[in-house]
Amino acid sequence: MKRLFALTLIIFIMLCSTAWAQKLVLMLDWFPNVDHTPIYVAQQSGYFTEQGIEVEILAPSETSDALKLAAAGQVDLAVSYEPQTIMAADAGLMVKTVSPLVVKPLATLMFLDKSIKSPADLSGKKIGYTVPGSEDLLLKGFADINGITDYTPVNVGFTILPALVSKQVAAVMGPYKTYETVTFAQQGADARFFELEKYGIPEYEELIFTAGSAILEKKEKAIRGFVLAIHKALADIQNDPDKALAIYLDALPEVDKETETKAFALTAPNFAAPGQTSDPGKWQAFIDFALKYGLIKNRINPQDVIHNWDAK
Repeated sequence: MKRLFALTLIIFIMLCSTAWAQKLVLMLDWFPNVDHTPIYVAQQSGYFTEQGIEVEILAPSETSDALKLAAAGQVDLAVSYEPQTIMAADAGLMVKTVSPLVVKPLATLMFLDKSIKSPADLSGKKIGYTVPGSEDLLLKGFADINGITDYTPVNVGFTILPALVSKQVAAVMGPYKTYETVTFAQQGADARFFELEKYGIPEYEELIFTAGSAILEKKEKAIRGFVLAIHKALADIQNDPDKALAIYLDALPEVDKETETKAFALTAPNFAAPGQTSDPGKWQAFIDFALKYGLIKNRINPQDVIHNWDAK
């Protein structure tokens, strides 16, 4: 009888905690992949539940959807990019980053043509980009710095390899050196690339969590809980990366395990440290660059787009 009572009590508590949990809708920047490992570790390990939240994870249909929907309050959180967030703020969208996810640039200007030896070799060609409102503007800055002239930008979205193989474009701005290099190799393609930070683009935070300002004000406690859960997951990745990867793979059985395992090994060193916050100095350097090369029109204060949890 005591065992039955205890079991009933446990079930009751679990049901109540689920019923009382505040729901947050998170939209990813891309299809689910190892860049999102901390999210799935937090979810599968019960860290969101511990914070009294339930997180629904959505994948976008277009690469620029997440930040726009967050700014409009149609999703609570978005996985986004520092450059995109700065450019969105310049355009008047009310968004803030609440925590970094990947703190070093992963994006590259990627190509297959072995005759391309320097960025200037892309002059006069079609160059693809992956994320409108971010990678197309990064391409502009990269081209200005590195002497690429008379190029034609083309939005290729998710279809990076087909666009390169078919020669629809000569290169693509945005593919990750930690992911597309792996997927290309598995399909017999030799990915070559220029690392942006080595060609004049200031180092920036590749992936961040963002929220619309109105949603952040309304659901600040729940979003803080989300951030704390992510920090706990980041600690797990640091302490036992193999276990964290296994949790991610269990959560997404449909992914290719070989691809994700190889990509995870390259990505894991670039995740934020547990408790790490966005670096205003790094953001200021990118804002200065963006203003100089016409990626934005207005001077932005980093503190206006980075949520300060310490002040709360």
